[in-house]
Amino acid sequence: MLDKAQLAKIHIAKKELAMDDATYRAMLQNVAGVDSASKLTVPMAMKVLAHLQSCGFKPKANPKHGKKPTKPAAGKAALMSKIEALLAERGYPWEYLTRASKSGQSMVQRICKVDALEFATAEGLGKLVAALSYDLQRNGRKAS
Repeated sequence: MLDKAQLAKIHIAKKELAMDDATYRAMLQNVAGVDSASKLTVPMAMKVLAHLQSCGFKPKANPKHGKKPTKPAAGKAALMSKIEALLAERGYPWEYLTRASKSGQSMVQRICKVDALEFATAEGLGKLVAALSYDLQRNGRKAS
């Protein structure tokens, strides 16, 4: 289930793109297979937001979440690039790793046992790569 912030972002995009209700619901049906944003799951919402961005919506960056770490340590740079590629392949933003799920923890907190991606070890980043690769395979694509 979506949190209020993500649902609000979708509605802000609808307003900024001046979408009427019929167009909005048709877009939801085509992109996510639902007729209401309240029925979206987190991955579906990510796809909808990516589609809205491709239509011209420019979200304001939240200073706490959603940014790629600026300068990873030398041993982590390759893993960070792989994570970025896997996120892009699925159409997920960096926020996918740092947004809390139903359990109240983000993917980074559950897998790497740290509060922020910047603090993850190379081993933790490797586990994130494995989790994202598994997600790709589960959804019909082969990870490299």
